Amino acid sequence: MANPKSLLTLTSLFSLFLLTLSTKLTLPLSPFPNHPSSDPLQALSFHASASISRAHHIKNSRKLNSSLTKVPLFAHSYGDYSVSLNFGTPPQTSSFIMDTGSSLVWFPCTKRYICSRCQFPNINPAKIPTFMPKLSSSSKIVGCQNPKCGWIFGPEVNSKCPNCNNQSPQNCSQPCPTYIIQYGSGATVGILLSETLDFPEKIVPDFLVGCSFLSIRQPAGIAGFGRGPQSLPAQMGLSKFSYCLVSHRFDDTPQSSDLVLYSSSSSSEEEPTIAESQRNKTKLQSLSSTPFQKNPGPPNSAFREYYYIMLRKVIVGNKNVKIPYKFLVPGADSSGGTIVDSGSTFTFMEKPVFEPVAKEFEAQMANYTRAKDLENKTGLRPCFDISKEEKVNFPELVFQFKGGAKMELPLTNYFSLVSSSGVVCLTIVTDGVVGPGGNGGPAIILGNFQQQNFLVEYDLEHEKFGFRKQSCK
Repeated sequence: MANPKSLLTLTSLFSLFLLTLSTKLTLPLSPFPNHPSSDPLQALSFHASASISRAHHIKNSRKLNSSLTKVPLFAHSYGDYSVSLNFGTPPQTSSFIMDTGSSLVWFPCTKRYICSRCQFPNINPAKIPTFMPKLSSSSKIVGCQNPKCGWIFGPEVNSKCPNCNNQSPQNCSQPCPTYIIQYGSGATVGILLSETLDFPEKIVPDFLVGCSFLSIRQPAGIAGFGRGPQSLPAQMGLSKFSYCLVSHRFDDTPQSSDLVLYSSSSSSEEEPTIAESQRNKTKLQSLSSTPFQKNPGPPNSAFREYYYIMLRKVIVGNKNVKIPYKFLVPGADSSGGTIVDSGSTFTFMEKPVFEPVAKEFEAQMANYTRAKDLENKTGLRPCFDISKEEKVNFPELVFQFKGGAKMELPLTNYFSLVSSSGVVCLTIVTDGVVGPGGNGGPAIILGNFQQQNFLVEYDLEHEKFGFRKQSCK
């Protein structure tokens, strides 16, 4: 559910805005623009707070009634990874956060675009690059009775089309309603367009994309990679996609890795050589995998758009942490379960899951001094002062999934050094809700910080999630 204060602000800004109007594809992934502070302590606190806000959004989500492509991914200090995509005729390039926790693709749009509370280093809110529909010959406003309008507003969209009563879809000129989408720490407002998505190896016509003219804390667009029909994978008909996230120590640098998009026709259009087949077979065998899981909630529930995976055990230092089973499996009320979300920075756990995990770290690291002052400042815990230690033994952290697949996290994926103070903190967050959370939603959200230096594959055709540890440089 959208935050009332955020929506009030958004509505007010929207009113002001209206007044001013009288085959294989590979994309580079990069971390997003600088965080408001270069102080690592404040940065950790920001990421912790943003991850919890993101978790609240995900858990309270509500819907508004050539064969292979590679794209560079870039890491950013405000906690996300971005890609550049080309829309329009001729193509216009826009930057998008890659987000597996939402489905709509949208860009900042028109020269009147307003971004409120977008004061980030290296970001001038008044100079955010925007898409210009008037400069594209393929840009069309989506009509109210266009089936794609229903992707966003659901089956009740006809009630929002009063001017289309007793008219055929071809004769109704009423546009699809304005969308308002709430994210963890921001929101966006806009209209839906039909546009051309342009890759060097492939062109996707009639792609549904949001033209946002007003946002809160959204200095770039969002490329939704979720399970909804409006997502980029669904509209492109992908059989799978994969990424390898470079370390956040490369935030705001030219260092990138690849987001790889596989179309359903990959196998039939490109006949691999024997050597390539053997390499692909070895690569496939080296991936650990676990099946995706459907959320049993209502068919039109936003939770259905998330990638649920079946976490079975959390292991700290070879010890299984006891977690109530109801938090590991999504129930009929949509509460519980684990999702993968590239748009969250730190992994989120509901309090009944987090507490036993944190206590196990505290027990196994009892010989080190707790840094509770920094815990209060960052929102992270436990934190330990290791500045005077010559040698430190950290317990391993392992996530074990259905089928036995184990994600053994590198130390830097779950403990972070706070500046030069010699304090390290666990980079998993929780909130004050005893749980299950108020309006259901996943109990565990696997964020991108814990996915650094893993090759991650979303096999949509075979409904499974694969991963293996590797350097993503």
